[in-house]
Amino acid sequence: MHHIPENALRLRILLGESDRWENQPTYEAIVLAARAAGLAGATVLHGPMGFGAGSRVHTAKILQLSADLPYVVEIVDEDAKIDAFLPQVEAMLTGGGLITVENVRVIHYRPRTVKA
Repeated sequence: MHHIPENALRLRILLGESDRWENQPTYEAIVLAARAAGLAGATVLHGPMGFGAGSRVHTAKILQLSADLPYVVEIVDEDAKIDAFLPQVEAMLTGGGLITVENVRVIHYRPRTVKA
C-alpha cells in the first residue's frame, strides 16, 4: 500500500474538456500518467460552469452552448513525488489552464475494504 505523509502537497490542475494530449482528453492523460508515475491517486471533477484567463464563461446551461466545460484534476502525495510530476503535467497543458500546488494535512488515506 502506498503511504502519504501527514504533511503533503495537493496538485490541482484546472483545464477544459476540449483540451487534448496525444489523441485523448488531457484530464484523462494526466490521471493515467499519475498512475504510471506511482502517485497515490487522482480525482477528476467536472464543473458545470467556470471561466479562466480568457474570461469566457463556460456553462452547461441548455440556452448557452459551450463545448469546453471546466475540469479539475486533484492529486495528493508527498512533496518529492508531486515536484517530480509537475514538469510532465506542464508539458501536457498545451492550451490554457492553471496549475496550483498547496500544502495539505492528510488525515485519512487507505483503500476501501470490501465486506464479504
